[in-house]
This record gives sequence, C-alpha cells and structure tokens, in this order.
Amino acid sequence: MAQPRPLERAKLFFFRHFERIFVLLLVLAMVAIHDLVDQKFAFLRFYYLPMILAGFYGGRRFAVMAGVFVVALVVFYQYVQGLDMLPGFYADALFALIPWAGVLILTGYVVGGLAEQREARLSEVKNAYLATLELLTYHIESTERHQQGHSNRVADVAAAIGRELKLPEEAIENLRVAALLHEVGTRDQRLLRLLSRSVSDSSVGVARAMRGAAEIIGEYGHYYEIVGEDWDIEALPLPITVKILAVADAFETLQMATPVRPAFPKWSALEEVEKGAGKTFAKDAVRALRTVSARPEPTAEQQPGLRVV
Repeated sequence: MAQPRPLERAKLFFFRHFERIFVLLLVLAMVAIHDLVDQKFAFLRFYYLPMILAGFYGGRRFAVMAGVFVVALVVFYQYVQGLDMLPGFYADALFALIPWAGVLILTGYVVGGLAEQREARLSEVKNAYLATLELLTYHIESTERHQQGHSNRVADVAAAIGRELKLPEEAIENLRVAALLHEVGTRDQRLLRLLSRSVSDSSVGVARAMRGAAEIIGEYGHYYEIVGEDWDIEALPLPITVKILAVADAFETLQMATPVRPAFPKWSALEEVEKGAGKTFAKDAVRALRTVSARPEPTAEQQPGLRVV
C-alpha cells in the first residue's frame, strides 16, 4: 500500500484538526481585515463563507458556536475601534450589527443541520452496504462448516488490534472490510478489481474503504511469499494493516478445527502466534493481540458495528 502523498497527509491533518485550524484562521482573517482594510463594515459579508464551511464540516453546533465567536469579536472591535463608524454601542451601530449577527448565526445553523442530515443518510447507506458484506461472507463460509464466522471474527480481532495500536479510524475501517473479504479476495483477483472501482467518487467514505480494503487484500495475498525465518519482518516494506491482518487471521485460524488437527484453545493459539513474532508476524501486532485477547469478550450487544468515516 503506497504511503499517502504530502497533499493527502496535509488534507488528513487539516480535517483531523479542523476546529482548531478554523478558529485560528478566523482570528487571523479578522485581525487582517481590521488592520489592512478600510471598508471594514462591507467586509462583514466575508464571514458568511466561514460559517458555511463550519456548518458543512463541523455540524450545526460547531457552526453556531463559531458564529457566536465571530459576532463577539466583531462587537468587541466595534466597541474598541469602530467599524466605519464611531466606537461604542448606540442605536445606529446596533441596528447595523444585530441583523447581520442574526443572519450569520442562522446561516451556520441551517447549513450545519443540512450537513448533519446528509451525513445521517450517507451513514445509513454505508451501514447497509457493509452489512451486505457481512452477509456475503457468512453465506460463502456456510459451505464449509469449520469456517463459519471466521472472517467476521478475524475482522473483529483485526479492528481491535488496530485500535490498540492507535491507527487512524479510516485505516481501521479499511482493515475491517479487508478482513471480512480476505478469504475470497486472496483466491479471486476479480473481487479486488471490483472493489477498486466499486464507487467512482473517492470523497465518499465507502469508496475509500473499498479501495483501501482492496489494497490490503492485494498485499496480503503475497504475505507468506515474502515473510519467513530468513527475514526480519520489521524491515520488510509491508503496511501495518497487512501485518495486523496476518496476525488476526493466524490467531483465528488456529482456533478452528480442521480435518487434520483439532482446534487450538485460545491461549495456545496465542502462544503459537507469539512464536513467530519478529519473523512471521510483526512484534507490535502480536503484543497488541495479547492485550486484546486478555479483555473480556464482548456480548452480542457490544459487538462493534461497521462504520466508514
């Protein structure tokens, strides 16, 4: 899996710290306007654009809070310096600022509400799409009795390891989808091609998850051709998501009975995986597996659902 390009890393950083960056840019813009622009009152319309962005990316609550923050700063400037009018609060200043402030906050509220409704609808579509993948894997594995539920268990373990290693949420979701489809994808390359072009718009979360999963499965298909006793796995250019999938898959596979051997108990399976740490399996992933395995197993109500960000 290729490393994110600088532009993609910058984009991820921006959206991860959107609220802080937004407030900082807002303050800097306000300082610049009030120091460099003569027609300050005319530039009050400029703040509608940040409110639209705040509502679209931050939601209704953040947009309203940002609107109140902007209004407070503008009121402060009016009280101290004046906006193309005398400083202070008097009838003309209030009649000019109050309607503007109300419309500004209302703009953020409305845009934020629409953005939240859109996100809720997208989430429903994503969950339905990914639930279909779960049903698909159950159906495929039902033909082999000893494999029933294997991919779903691998997905749960892989996601838990990813969280223990503090991977980004998007990487965890890619890993979970890849784990659900790893049995099919490594056997039939047509699935990888289908996933890679499943959705044309890469800005849609489910498209990123499908493409990310295809990359993980593609790498995992050659995993055991690369690793071995003669290599230090930490030195191999394999993505951490692929290494996690290998650990989770091996751990769950050992706990399944096969025609040639009985199922390993949970802790025996863990010991077998730990024997390969540093050679066949990544040490960090194996350590995280031990931590995850020591936790109480979640009930059906506590099982994590599929979610794409």
